[in-house]
Amino acid sequence: MGKSRARRFRRSPFSPAGPEQRRDGEGDPEDEPAAELLEKLQHPSAEVREFACASISKLLQQQHVIPAFLQRDVVRCLGPLLMDHSLAVRETAAGALRNLSACGGFEVCDDMVTKDIMTPLVALLKECSTGLDANQLSPKKCRVMNKNYIEDIANEAINLLWNVCECNNTAVSIFNKEGCLEAVLHCMKKFSTNVDLAISVANCLQAVTEDNPDLLSSFNASAQQVLETVLLCPESTMKHILLRTLIAGTIWNIKDSIPPGSLGSMVNAILKIFSEVLTIDTGETIIHMHEAERNRLKLTAGAETEENMSDVIDSSVLSEDDNMEEIPKGKVRRENDVSDLLPSDKWELKEVTALLMAQQTALEIIVNMCCSEDPSDDEWEELSSSDESDLFMENSYNEGSGLLMSPLCLSDEVNSAFLNNLIPKKILEKTAFPNSIALDICMHNPSWKPLIKKLNAVQCRALTCLHSILLVSDVDCLGGASALQSLAQHLSQLVFSKTELLVDTEFLEAITSALRALLQTMASKNISQCMTPEQLLALCEAGIHSSNASVRVNVVSILGISGSVLAKGQDTAETLKMIGKFLLEVAMKESSLVVAGEALDALFDVFADGKEAEKAAVQIKLLPALKEFHPVFKMRMRKEGKGQYSTDQLCVLDNVKMNLRRFIAYQETLGKTPT
Repeated sequence: MGKSRARRFRRSPFSPAGPEQRRDGEGDPEDEPAAELLEKLQHPSAEVREFACASISKLLQQQHVIPAFLQRDVVRCLGPLLMDHSLAVRETAAGALRNLSACGGFEVCDDMVTKDIMTPLVALLKECSTGLDANQLSPKKCRVMNKNYIEDIANEAINLLWNVCECNNTAVSIFNKEGCLEAVLHCMKKFSTNVDLAISVANCLQAVTEDNPDLLSSFNASAQQVLETVLLCPESTMKHILLRTLIAGTIWNIKDSIPPGSLGSMVNAILKIFSEVLTIDTGETIIHMHEAERNRLKLTAGAETEENMSDVIDSSVLSEDDNMEEIPKGKVRRENDVSDLLPSDKWELKEVTALLMAQQTALEIIVNMCCSEDPSDDEWEELSSSDESDLFMENSYNEGSGLLMSPLCLSDEVNSAFLNNLIPKKILEKTAFPNSIALDICMHNPSWKPLIKKLNAVQCRALTCLHSILLVSDVDCLGGASALQSLAQHLSQLVFSKTELLVDTEFLEAITSALRALLQTMASKNISQCMTPEQLLALCEAGIHSSNASVRVNVVSILGISGSVLAKGQDTAETLKMIGKFLLEVAMKESSLVVAGEALDALFDVFADGKEAEKAAVQIKLLPALKEFHPVFKMRMRKEGKGQYSTDQLCVLDNVKMNLRRFIAYQETLGKTPT
């Protein structure tokens, strides 16, 4: 029903820590009932309280046990422990609440805020911020066995803060009013020595700065300087690339607070980071990192063999060393198995994971850039005249290649910045299927297997990004007619080379959105389309059975666009008949009024004009079918419209209803016209 709209990405709450990622304590906590564990939270022994928190943390990763804990007021039981005298209890309590917020979803996060989790959480964050300064806390108090408790507690607390602020506007308001920005930025300053903490802060900042104008005034010159320092850090690890990408997203969110004189260089720095992260070949990185892991494990195995032999020989010597620091009873060393993502011995896997997250994040931010309101003329005039705008011209244009090598064009105001920085070719490369060798590595290595989902997510984000670019770009900026035809062939190959993916909802939504935008652009410029009617119908047959309404809307729209082009040609009546029958069936049998309305809209487009369309309409008895369906559609709108659909959707459906009446009248005049 009209042109497709660009999708805006909102960041989703981070997943909980996995079983290997946070210490679970001793024994199997799953056998202990929620009531018993919650009672242990009040035990006078810090070790017992810590054990109870760790056990609860593990159980809360299983969604089916969450209601039992909520019924026993787990939030109010754990909340006070965020300020426990024991640092270990604080950390495990924060970790348990983090898992609750991540696994429980929006309703649980709302409940956590209602039960005032923000009061102890804000107090803990501010205390951590103060404690990060080495001269304000005794090193012996905050460090045990090379573990920095203050930084680890801050990491858990910031992840909890990220989750609740992502889900609850009240939490964001409290973040604004309580001056939490200063505390989290203080943690960000540790990025050179604790990149994991910095990444947690960056995730939180990107969430709280989105659509939050009340926070902009807090981003003074000092706060912006912290972000700029991180943005320009030279470290080249994948974690640092992820960190810079997240900070780039935060800076884009707060661009209205940046002085016009600095905006140009800042945006160009953002675009440079996106160029950097999207240039990296994830397939080759997986292959390289997996080989590095294998070599490291071989060396480690050899070293352990030698060490074991040495232990046997020197055991008597070691037993005499009574001055070695002993790990307290009931404790386990945690520096090796406390991590936000993966065990610390999986550093190669962590690097690849960080790269994939960085690429996904960069693509999502680009999509949001395409959806943003146009900036003021003054801002973009300064940006367009920036001396740095030529930095990436050599990367964004290749005279020898025509396939989407010309730069991205978002709008008249932002042409200069994006023309000279973004590389649509890199986005296009990410729409391809992942490297087969890399996929094979992931398939045959259990710890690497989760990367397959992340690889697919990057591909889907790239397709969505391509969709947004097509909606806002001029044909010439995209390389002209030949480039668009090549793109159509590329997308067709993606659809039909792996038919099993036609049941993958996320992939189907992304690919059909990109195809819809591409076919709209080509049709508007009278560029011949490359997909055959048989291919289109095959795609639509697969898509119309999707459980995702957006996929169904896309496929009927695609059919409408292609049908309207065919209607202008010759000897196309038979194909138009197939298209017409398909769309009629969707309009009459579709459960969603929105999809049914889109099918009607497509029918209007296909049979609006042309001798071939008139011939096909008569043969499929379009007019009598629509006359019979008209009162049914009006009745469905009266019964189903209120409460099930948004105001915008109802407005569009009203327009479809009016157009249906007009189209019937138009078809009736055609029947009366002498041939």
